[in-house]
Amino acid sequence: MLLTRIKGPRDLDRLSQEELDQLAAEIRSFLVDAVSKTGGHLGPNLGVVELTIALHRVFDSPKDKVLFDTGHQAYVHKLLTGRQDFAGLRTKGGLSGYPSRAESDHDVIENSHASTVLGWADGLAKANEVLGREDHHVAAVIGDGALTGGMAWEALNNIAAAKDRPLVIVVNDNERSYGPTIGGLANHLATLRTTDGYERFLARGKELLERTPVVGKPLFETLHGAKKGLKDFIAPQGMFEDLGLKYIGPIDGHDIEALESALQRAKRFSGPVIVHCLTQKGRGYTPALEHEADRFHAVGVIHPDTGLPVKTAAASWTSVFADEMVKLGHERADIVGITAAMLHPVGLNKFAEAFPDRIYDVGIAEQHGATSAAGLATGGVHPVFAVYATFLNRAFDQVLMDVALHKCGVTFVLDRAGVTGDDGASHNGMWDMSILQVVPGLRLAAPRDAEQLRAQLREAVEVKDAPTVVRYSKGVVGPAVPAVGRIGGMDVLRAPAPEVTRPDVLLVSVGALAPMCLEIAGLLDKQGISTTVVDPRWVKPVDEALAPLADRHRVVVTVEDNGRTGGVGSAVAQALRDAGVDVPLRDFGIPQRFLDHALRKEIMAEIGLTAPDIARQVTGLVAKLDGRFDSEPAAAVD
Repeated sequence: MLLTRIKGPRDLDRLSQEELDQLAAEIRSFLVDAVSKTGGHLGPNLGVVELTIALHRVFDSPKDKVLFDTGHQAYVHKLLTGRQDFAGLRTKGGLSGYPSRAESDHDVIENSHASTVLGWADGLAKANEVLGREDHHVAAVIGDGALTGGMAWEALNNIAAAKDRPLVIVVNDNERSYGPTIGGLANHLATLRTTDGYERFLARGKELLERTPVVGKPLFETLHGAKKGLKDFIAPQGMFEDLGLKYIGPIDGHDIEALESALQRAKRFSGPVIVHCLTQKGRGYTPALEHEADRFHAVGVIHPDTGLPVKTAAASWTSVFADEMVKLGHERADIVGITAAMLHPVGLNKFAEAFPDRIYDVGIAEQHGATSAAGLATGGVHPVFAVYATFLNRAFDQVLMDVALHKCGVTFVLDRAGVTGDDGASHNGMWDMSILQVVPGLRLAAPRDAEQLRAQLREAVEVKDAPTVVRYSKGVVGPAVPAVGRIGGMDVLRAPAPEVTRPDVLLVSVGALAPMCLEIAGLLDKQGISTTVVDPRWVKPVDEALAPLADRHRVVVTVEDNGRTGGVGSAVAQALRDAGVDVPLRDFGIPQRFLDHALRKEIMAEIGLTAPDIARQVTGLVAKLDGRFDSEPAAAVD
């Protein structure tokens, strides 16, 4: 196999055109076989095989910087830079599903949030200019979906201002982000895509000129770099050139020879150049091409021949939300949905099918989505903006200044909250309950099970004068966790024996960690430590009944699937101080560090967010209050 002979990008240089085509076929076969066993981003990588080969033939990585936006399309890049062991893809100790500096010097951007690559490229190109590195180049690959993000256009505005600063921007145009790309930019690219007169004109000219001795090839190169007037006459790519960006394309993104030619021309140019490549997401794999929703953007473990899941998926948090949104849509004509280019991943596809005139896909533009939601609310409807928890970070200012300041009734639904695991550091939703604590008037719910998700979503959309947030985990929703009582607005999940006048521990359980908190209480009970377990349901603001309840216990413990700094534990501690309740408090949550990719349960064990770990520490704390050493009781809860 040719692929096994590729240890680095320069090994590509000695391959013939026929061998390059063979390599592309081998890579596709490898990807289908490997990713079907582990899960991962399959469709995007099948679409960039030839493009990645051409990039590494033309540019000299890692001296030249080859950047990807987003990194989910970097599997082929990994294969060509010496990383061909995909057996542990996205698992602990194995390859990351995104570029990783720890893996290779060829990787630059680890952050897999979209629309950032042009900002990175602008900075790297400026650094080359400042340091006089004229032999260094920067090539940034950005999908047409990522170009819907405002950050991309902010960067383009700056890039275009420097006419003599070399930078190659490769637009990977497959008409999709997760699903089909939408918006005015998508329409413009579609015009470029379908207006092939310019390329037909050049192809015919190339055929004729190559027959002309001596001057034929130079004339063709000159023609291909023709002035804007001629190109505008044949193909309407003027938008990019009006910005001051040289434009080359559209190019067949599966023709290695054509790609190399275009990239070489772009590399030689002394200023910023856009190379517009047309690719096919899922290329070469029939099940992906026939999957209209997202062309196998991301898959679990599948059968490589059929593309069907190996295991039947259980009900997920996302599916519970999806079904409840449809019910709400039937009950209330003022409910509308918003997604940032993730209609299917966040579960709004069912709502879109039922109410096509009440769904808005804003593209990869969370900031715009939040402000647009404020406008919708001001106009008299109630928007529900469903987004991954980690992506809401990008719209914080809009949540604060547009939604909250104006007291707009907008509901944000945060999918993939807490530790998500296999997608790595940038996808863990571990910041939302911290950053949202500072937003005045905002109300935040953390449902513990499917029943509570349905109930709290309904409570959220009833609020008309403030932003509301409902956040939940990734994956399968657990069994129902019934309440045994109610104190204020809090559900009591476990109460101590009636004869206990002052229980030892008040355990505040946040969201989906309720089963683990009940397990902790069971372990403490075995040590003779009485425990009350409460679920606040709405963790912001802190329930007024919590401080008086805490005052009737010896110790307060909070457990949350969020960063410890500024999280629910911090809010509870402040509420106790404000109420003059002087009770020891121990908060358990995610440490403020970036977590490597691994299974969720592996990460939870690594950071000590498990029932035995927490029970051991709480036992030690109670032992200290009793004036006893904590070593002996701590060992007993294992």
